[in-house]
Amino acid sequence: MEMEKKSVTPDAISFVLANPSPDASSEIPPLILQIVDLKPAGARFRFTASDGKNKLMAMLPSNMATDVTLGKLQNLGLILVLHYNINIVPKTQEKCLIVLKCDIVAPVLESEIVLGEPAKVQETGIELKPKQDAGAGIVLKPKQEMVAKSAAQIVHEQHQNTAPSQRTSMTRRVHPLVSLNPYQGSWTIKVRVTSKGNLRTYKNARGEGCVFNVELTDEDGTQIQATMFNQAANKFYPMFELGKVYYISKGSLRVANKQFKTVQNDYEMTLNENSEVEEVSEEGSPIPKAVYNFVKIDELGTYVNRPELVDVIGVLQSVSQSMSIRRKANNEIIPKRDITIADDSMKTVVVSLWNDLANTMGQELLDIVDSSPIVAIKSLKVGDFQGVSLSTVGKSTVVVNPDVPEAEKLRSWFASEGKSKQMTSIGAGLTNLSKSGAKSFYSDRVNLVHITSNPSLGEEKPEFFSIKAYISFIKPDSTMWYQACKACNKKVTAGITSDYRCDGCNMNKNEDEFSLRYIVAFKVSDASGEAWLSTFNDQAEKILGCSAGELNHIKQQDQKEFELKLKQAMWVPHLFRVGVTQNEYNNEKRQRITVRAEAPLDFATESKYLLEEIAKF
Repeated sequence: MEMEKKSVTPDAISFVLANPSPDASSEIPPLILQIVDLKPAGARFRFTASDGKNKLMAMLPSNMATDVTLGKLQNLGLILVLHYNINIVPKTQEKCLIVLKCDIVAPVLESEIVLGEPAKVQETGIELKPKQDAGAGIVLKPKQEMVAKSAAQIVHEQHQNTAPSQRTSMTRRVHPLVSLNPYQGSWTIKVRVTSKGNLRTYKNARGEGCVFNVELTDEDGTQIQATMFNQAANKFYPMFELGKVYYISKGSLRVANKQFKTVQNDYEMTLNENSEVEEVSEEGSPIPKAVYNFVKIDELGTYVNRPELVDVIGVLQSVSQSMSIRRKANNEIIPKRDITIADDSMKTVVVSLWNDLANTMGQELLDIVDSSPIVAIKSLKVGDFQGVSLSTVGKSTVVVNPDVPEAEKLRSWFASEGKSKQMTSIGAGLTNLSKSGAKSFYSDRVNLVHITSNPSLGEEKPEFFSIKAYISFIKPDSTMWYQACKACNKKVTAGITSDYRCDGCNMNKNEDEFSLRYIVAFKVSDASGEAWLSTFNDQAEKILGCSAGELNHIKQQDQKEFELKLKQAMWVPHLFRVGVTQNEYNNEKRQRITVRAEAPLDFATESKYLLEEIAKF
């Protein structure tokens, strides 16, 4: 009896081929298929679907990738198909089963199920009845040609048809976003505008124009970015309203540029002036009003100065008064307001609200800040001001007390323990990174060989990079510090008399007025090679764990203890922000690599960064 449960549905392949695009309102009989030849295909997995007699090329939904990775679904496993589409592969004209929703019946079986000899699959035209007539079962009728309808045709039929809404829904040939690809013909989608950017102008070699984009979300929560240029931008900018639902057809898709995409989708959409967009009633619509991909505050460091926009959620801690900022580009004065939020990572971050958000939402937040509301903000740019900071852009949205699970979790945490905890800023210890050209330990990351193999780096101006390396050698007999004036940190030299001379202050100094400061060269190594880094006092103190004066005292007291102190600093991983310049020595140009900032390696943050880098390939 157990074996009978874990089996395929006979003739399931014939059924899906006869019903290539069942409507969501149709009752699909149980369709259990076996996974054969499971292989990765980008971010998804492809396989051969088998019903024991016949086989069909197929693709799993993207949300099943995690189950496959974790072993919850394996080759020779069974799935129950709940919703699907049949697409045509352009090059081979083969049919492909696109599984949109499914459940796992069995993670894996011992062998492939074979029910008999493969039968010739005939598309007999098995028609699906609407759910309300499910009792009538499957009805055979002559195969009819499926005619794709545009958004305008669908809306026109809705207005003319007085039949019940259940019957009307059968005429809507709506495609889920997950089923779209660049090779499809006509399609119609039903989506909500969950983000709308500003209408922007641009100028390039081909001339001037305008552009804007929107983020669209369907009832499954799948998102896609749609872009419009020039005539299409002017046509659709006033039509699209944030939060409203639309039918859209006659658009085109292409592979998304990973560097600039703002949603989790392999494709991006372009609408031209011939595309059709029709607003529909959202009464009872299951399409979510917003889809968030929240990033914890303590994980924001990996996004500094990267093109990706992030979503955050936190408890509102403070709100500043509105201020006016003069923009350097065009001398325009724009409003700005800073808010501070915190989350259960025990970190806070400053979010700068600009333009209308500063005046409208900013004032609303100022009025309710004492009640510590939960604030969700979508599409923020991560910068390096004060170490790590967030800024709104034209498409950013702010929602107070959103109806999402993360908000309830934060509210409970803050009420039980968060409000009594001491929070620290995510930028603490990194506030000087923006000085001297430094940005982030996770931007412009390179290997050492990238710097050492290019001797021309830094010839015209300093160039900055981030590296991860180990200190592999410190010369114990080298000069590691200098006598520095306490007032200006400049080097002091012994005078003719017993006093010392500081050229920076242009004054004589006594011994109480100067101290020792580091200026030391560390040899560092990574998997690609090695290099010498010039390191100054603040960074050297972090690496060696003591001041130059303290290390000098140890050296004078016990040489072995001094050498042990240096040894303890070696083969420890560090993140460095370095500047590369060219110095001339004996009429020969030499590359100089100087440490601008240093931090110990945070393994959790580094692992997340590496996973994101791997995902780009």
